[in-house]
Amino acid sequence: MLDEVQRVPELFLAIKAALDRDRRPGRFLLTGSADVLLLPRLSESLVGRMEILTLWPFSQGELEGVREGFVDAVFSDKLPSLPQRGMATSELIERVVVGGYPEAVVRSTQARRQAWFSSYVTAILHRDVRDLANIEHLGALPRLLSLLSARITSLLNYSELSRSLGLAQSTLKRYLALLEITFLVQLLPAWSPNLGKRLVKSPKLLLIDTGLAAHLLGLDPKALGSRPELLGPLVENFVAMELKKQIAWSKAQPSMFHLRTGAGQEVDIVLEDASGRVVGIEVKAAATVRPQDFGGLRYLAGLLGERFLRGIVLYTGDQHVPFGEDLHAVPISSLWELGAKPHPDQGSRELN
Repeated sequence: MLDEVQRVPELFLAIKAALDRDRRPGRFLLTGSADVLLLPRLSESLVGRMEILTLWPFSQGELEGVREGFVDAVFSDKLPSLPQRGMATSELIERVVVGGYPEAVVRSTQARRQAWFSSYVTAILHRDVRDLANIEHLGALPRLLSLLSARITSLLNYSELSRSLGLAQSTLKRYLALLEITFLVQLLPAWSPNLGKRLVKSPKLLLIDTGLAAHLLGLDPKALGSRPELLGPLVENFVAMELKKQIAWSKAQPSMFHLRTGAGQEVDIVLEDASGRVVGIEVKAAATVRPQDFGGLRYLAGLLGERFLRGIVLYTGDQHVPFGEDLHAVPISSLWELGAKPHPDQGSRELN
């Protein structure tokens, strides 16, 4: 078992030679704080010889001691019965601000969590990034990360970010790649019925963890509760990353996108499985849902016809409310309650 393997890239050729002599799987476990898929020198050495597993921060189901089944449930032929449980907005805000990093979750006070987040960001940006690349203006990276946290779930706009930071776009793109490699930032690609167009449309910005995003924005639960303009994007980021985690163990294994058209039609999250079936998801940080909240989902349904499986609006209420054929408003808590099963090692997952 070799930890932080990205720091010694020379090892990969030696491992490749060992694997070519003996192809039995499981003899090497390589771990690291950088995404090996985005490091061509490393990934190309072991192409066809390795399986990659991403260890995300804890999901809400893991924190509750269950294995979530939301993704597979929404891809089933019939949506299963939903648990009816109210979740106060204050509880959702607390979940968003705490996030899923184990070290942050176990800290009992906001001040202790803030201290951990500060140390974590410093370590990643000044140690791991320096190990991966010789870059100038290292001090620009914390500013860039803070700027990105204020723009989560927005379309990635290189020109605007470049002007705001006073950096050349080429430098900015290199910095963003480093933030992706070190598991701080995720890009949610655009969906289009035309496969070629997906590659040229702008992705959405996501941070890996909403606890980290709230820290970078200087928000505690009370402050976030009084800032609805920030709560909406943070809740959408929260939902997107919960889905990202669940996809890893789902049977459906859908790809995840967003939709935004030139005419202004939007769907926050588009899930598409290998057979082309699509589930659209909208996120509302509100306790009520209106028919107009389904406008983007209706547009998607009309575009896809039989390929459209269903559309869901996740909101902070406690009722499952149908809004027409294959359109549903369901509580956000369904993310970790719908289709959930007791985790096989639930007893060992006590955090407090």
